[in-house]
Amino acid sequence: MRLLYSFGLRLYALLLRLLSPFVPKAAAWTAGRRGLLGRVREALRHETAPRVWFHCASLGEFEQGRPLMEAYRAEYPDHKLVLTFFSPSGYAVRHNWPGADYVFYLPLDTAANARAFLEAVQPRLAVFVKYEFWHYFLRELQRQAIPAICVSAIFRPEQVFFQPWGGFFRRILGSFTHIFTQNQASADLLRGAGLTQVSVAGDTRFDTVVRTASAPPRPLPLVEAFTDDWCPVLIVGSSWSEDLAILAPLLQKYEQELRFIVAPHEISEANLRRVEAMLPGQVLRYSQAQAATVAQARVLLIDNVGLLNSLYRFGHFAYIGGAFGKGLHNTLEAAAFGLPLFFGPTYHKFQEAQDLVKLGCAFPVTSSDELLKAFGLLYYREEARLQVQDQSLDYVHDHSGATQKIMRWVEGEVVRW
Repeated sequence: MRLLYSFGLRLYALLLRLLSPFVPKAAAWTAGRRGLLGRVREALRHETAPRVWFHCASLGEFEQGRPLMEAYRAEYPDHKLVLTFFSPSGYAVRHNWPGADYVFYLPLDTAANARAFLEAVQPRLAVFVKYEFWHYFLRELQRQAIPAICVSAIFRPEQVFFQPWGGFFRRILGSFTHIFTQNQASADLLRGAGLTQVSVAGDTRFDTVVRTASAPPRPLPLVEAFTDDWCPVLIVGSSWSEDLAILAPLLQKYEQELRFIVAPHEISEANLRRVEAMLPGQVLRYSQAQAATVAQARVLLIDNVGLLNSLYRFGHFAYIGGAFGKGLHNTLEAAAFGLPLFFGPTYHKFQEAQDLVKLGCAFPVTSSDELLKAFGLLYYREEARLQVQDQSLDYVHDHSGATQKIMRWVEGEVVRW
């Protein structure tokens, strides 16, 4: 199985190199790893402070690990934080994040790369956020007796770790010093598979969204001018074409009664034009808006990155994209502001989405007709919408605190240094 694992990774890297002239993400992935170990060695050659290594697959995992990174930085300001990404989408957005001292791509998981990377970084602790279970890196960390933890992890029975033929992958999990899961079901699965170094801590993303919602609001004069007439606002977050096709009849029906803020998942020029073609009424791009005239449009199209989590405070309802495709995007950012949530049918891999549906705070739909019906039940019943708001806020606040639980364990490790 190990030979198949190594062959599969090398084949993956080869395919990305072959695709790089045609696929921008493949090109970024390949270019980012060219000469990578040399750059890591040079950057850390004279570093003498204790180092901790955080690894995130992509941008979503970064946001999941961010509260823990910030808590570590606050507790140990003299330590250096090394952050790695597997995906270009995470690295491209966060490679200049000031919370980390060093930011790199993760080298391909081979025995030689793992040894060379750890020799250059020399971390005292390694933290893997949610996913990313790399055999050679974890084996080398274990061999060097460097504590390695996985945080905000979530597991399901159908995953390879829990299959009769999944022994190799269970041994990868066994290389962790400790695994902090989001829920009890995940912890029970791991223990049933013979893993004992497991604790239920919860999801660190709750700490992020609680802090964001309670922080002083980010000044957004254009959005304030757009929503200044007290008209209800529907925020559409991380939408894909499939989502907009479902949303179009609702937007048409409520065109004169609602304002819409639409944040597509992809903001390339080609995709922005496709979005504009699918939206009814007057659509205005955020980058082209002016405070004096922005309210003349009914749809404000967000054409930049990093604004979405600050927009939910302007909303009364939220539609979260992705659940008609590979999977639902972040629902907690909107739930932290108490917004009733609507999304497609592919949400069952996300514990918070399942919880919010059970609470009656989120409404999965499979068609435009279902969306219109679910939305109308709240739009025309303000008392019901406010009840959803209260339940959603209670849920988010009740599930915060994972960062503090994990930090208590980390502090115990740091004492031993």
